[in-house]
Amino acid sequence: MPAHMQQHALRFTRSLVDDYYSESSAPKTSRPNPTHLARALKKEFDDAYGPAWHCVVGKSFGSFVTHSPAGFLYFSIDSLSVLLFKTEVQLVKES
Repeated sequence: MPAHMQQHALRFTRSLVDDYYSESSAPKTSRPNPTHLARALKKEFDDAYGPAWHCVVGKSFGSFVTHSPAGFLYFSIDSLSVLLFKTEVQLVKES
């Protein structure tokens, strides 16, 4: 993934996590909802770079994915791991 897109993903995810802690009365030992983070990051990348982005967020998971060239990023923020990848969108022709 190009560096500017990596930075976009890292900054956006960091801002979501920081917003959770600043706006939430939850103790610092809790963590943001992984599903909400995944949904927000997927939407951000679909809007910015076109479909179809997929995002998995969690503390522990395995994966085996096929992704578009230069369309894969894996990183961790705090105790959460993030897998972000893009797949090609192909129209299905009806017969």
